[in-house]
Amino acid sequence: MDILINSLYSNKDIFLRELISNASDALDKIRFLSLTNKEVLGEGDNAKLEIQISLDKANRVLMLRDRGVGMTKQDLIKNLGTIAKSGTSAFLETMQQGGDVNLIGQFGVGFYSVYLVADWVEVVTKHNDDEQYVWSSSASGGFSIAKDTEGEPLGRGTLIKLHLKPEAMEYAEESKLRELVGRYSDAWPPYQRLVSADAPKKTRKVKRNEWDLLNDAKAIWLRSPKDVSKEDYHKFYKAVSKDVGGDPLGWVHFKAEGDVEFKTVIFVPKTAPHDFYDKYYDKGAKGALKLYVRRVFITDDAEELVPRWLGFLRGLVDSDTLPLNVSREVMQQHAALKTIRKKLVRKVLDLIKSWADDEAKCRKAEKDKEEGKEADADEEVPTGRACELYGDFWMQYGKAMKLGVIEDITNRGRLAKLLRFYTSKSPSTHTSLDEYVARMKPGQKDIYYLAGSSKEEIEKSPFLEQLLRKGYEVIYFTDVLDEYVMQHMVDYEDKKFANASKEDLKMADKDEVEKKKDKELREEFKKLTSWWKTVLGSAVSSVKVSSRLSTTPCVVVAGKYGQSANMERIMRAQAFNDPSRAMMGGSQKVLEINPRHPLIRALKDKHEEAGADDEEVVGLASLLYQASLLESGFMLDQPKMFNSRVQGLVGARLGLAPDAKVELDDEAEAAPEGEEAKEEAAAAESEDGEEEEAMPEDKAEAAAPAEAGAAEDADKAPAKDEL
Repeated sequence: MDILINSLYSNKDIFLRELISNASDALDKIRFLSLTNKEVLGEGDNAKLEIQISLDKANRVLMLRDRGVGMTKQDLIKNLGTIAKSGTSAFLETMQQGGDVNLIGQFGVGFYSVYLVADWVEVVTKHNDDEQYVWSSSASGGFSIAKDTEGEPLGRGTLIKLHLKPEAMEYAEESKLRELVGRYSDAWPPYQRLVSADAPKKTRKVKRNEWDLLNDAKAIWLRSPKDVSKEDYHKFYKAVSKDVGGDPLGWVHFKAEGDVEFKTVIFVPKTAPHDFYDKYYDKGAKGALKLYVRRVFITDDAEELVPRWLGFLRGLVDSDTLPLNVSREVMQQHAALKTIRKKLVRKVLDLIKSWADDEAKCRKAEKDKEEGKEADADEEVPTGRACELYGDFWMQYGKAMKLGVIEDITNRGRLAKLLRFYTSKSPSTHTSLDEYVARMKPGQKDIYYLAGSSKEEIEKSPFLEQLLRKGYEVIYFTDVLDEYVMQHMVDYEDKKFANASKEDLKMADKDEVEKKKDKELREEFKKLTSWWKTVLGSAVSSVKVSSRLSTTPCVVVAGKYGQSANMERIMRAQAFNDPSRAMMGGSQKVLEINPRHPLIRALKDKHEEAGADDEEVVGLASLLYQASLLESGFMLDQPKMFNSRVQGLVGARLGLAPDAKVELDDEAEAAPEGEEAKEEAAAAESEDGEEEEAMPEDKAEAAAPAEAGAAEDADKAPAKDEL
């Protein structure tokens, strides 16, 4: 017994869980018997299936009473008196083999957790088939059973009296009991009555005679969904989630049968938990759902029940398949848990998809109305709140869906249909990939997208000039997760994704005349592109004639396997990022030029006229590249050189000579290095009254003209304030 008490349970709070679970089982048994024989329930108070908890704080007694099936004398001996035979040897063997001793319900010894908080326990019980008995023990190795002739008749059921240890008086506090009951009593909500502990024993009065319902959350997961009202779901959600922010967006309630049987109620909160994304990757972060096994609470840390990206869900799963001695290791390996997880994810995704479908139907109906089309009489169109549910869900959990695409290969296809984005044709309303595909131009094979920090930045990007001019729709990626999502989604509905900021962008609407013209332009600018690549060296992998530009002279795009400018910015912003990794895509940059732009044509003519080695042409080509680098969203590799070239151009426009010098202060310019320090030392000596050394006459004469010249120069020089 000492081993069991001190080794099996590490948390004293669970004693109340075990007692409530046992009481719940007793209530279930009598209810089951009453289905075929209603007389077993009796009449009056005996027919009330309930659990009552009461306190006698003055005498340090905590009592728990149920009106369940009760126990006979033989049941007391079998269930409470044969611990050595039923469990101790097996428990010791498990410990010696290095097994997990933090088990729940193992070896049928749950009742004995009461000795964590009590030094003396009495169990008064009455079964319909036997007289009322009392079992008592101090956990010292012995127990006694006797007929209860002095106690109050129970009628039926069990009363457990815990004589609390002095160091366990926290469990005689109402607030503590309410907190524990709220955690452990979802199946049969207990009632509580307190007896005052302040008054002397002779004058003690009942502080509160009525019984307070501690937890009125009914076990709705055991009932059929059609028998549960909306109000019941909302009430149960608040109890199980402790969310005071309002009602849930929706819920899933079903019973799974077959090889793996379980019942579940899962809720989608209206708002994401405040720390859901902040602690997304934290090790040891609690899971989303509570796990029960045959209505016995096991843990609220069952992170294996749903994947991490669904960690915002709240609710519970009650399994009839998992063993009661389910530990962390067992949960991770048990095949039934994997089946439960698979079914839960599918059901939750079905719920979310139904919201998305309702949204799509509402949009279609609204569009048909605007276009004057008659509504389809056979199709039921949702109204009101149903049209807004998915929009609200996406605002709270859009990032979670994207994380699911990144992490969950199995459900990636289903999640892709739930993604929402702004586009060039839908800049203020989220659109789906299905809607994008339905609007694609004839012959279009790619889904075009561009990532940036904001919609405004993307809309003005030179990468999109020809795409937008020709009427192609472009998806705007403004979330930092979007580019990571694209790394895991190659295509959608047989359509490839194409990043508008990368090389080899293809448009499908070019005819033979355009293709021929493009070929001629590439040939015409071949010398310029080859020379320009030589000028830029390893800064770019190539220089090409562009087909994506319309009004911009040139642009820098990422190579096929390089990082886009947006991705480079994201990588640089990461606190623990290796700068060398952020620059891995540097050699993958490509300069694309617009052969129709007058700047590019003028540069081509200047290059042919002045020659490849002309410094001015080389400088202009480098300056154009660096300006394009900035406009394309990349960081400058040589900002000092870029700034010098810009200043040179501004100076030329202002008529300054290339070798114009900065005018410095006369004293600073005239004083050789170290002279200022010597002069300050001499001045200090003069102030201290020390005699100055007389200057020789020849040196004095030589110094006079110099001082006169300095005075004359000072008259001509501008005042210091003017400088």
